Amino acid sequence: MNKWDKRFMELAETVATWSSCYQENRHVGAVVVKDKRILTTGYNGAPEGITSCAERGSCLRRDRNIASGTMQEVCYAVHAEQNAIIQAAKLGVSLQGATIYVTHQPCVICTRMILNSGIKRVIYKNGYPDEFALQLFAESNVEIIKFENLENN
Repeated sequence: MNKWDKRFMELAETVATWSSCYQENRHVGAVVVKDKRILTTGYNGAPEGITSCAERGSCLRRDRNIASGTMQEVCYAVHAEQNAIIQAAKLGVSLQGATIYVTHQPCVICTRMILNSGIKRVIYKNGYPDEFALQLFAESNVEIIKFENLENN
């Protein structure tokens, strides 16, 4: 692992602290980089103009007892990876050939967005219960690497 990988993952962890999800939930951060330059960032939280779970004082998913990794559509939050890709679209920034550093393995919805965004490399730190997402990465030309395994590449 090189110093840049470490720096960008540390930045993703910092960005995760900006999450507007309820305090007991996963706080996820993402940083999209190309040629050692930050293109966009994202964290999980409610869309613009929508009251977040942190502001509501509870989590809709927890209140409804929805298991992690399932029914992602029943949530106020937009995922960190989605927000990073959306930010690029809003700003007119191409993600072609970029790397995304994310604190958690992408879910299948984020995976599909990553596959179509032009991002070519995903580095994640923590696991997520979504084997189908990993299957899609395995079938694609997008490389996915667990952060702790970087030194082996």
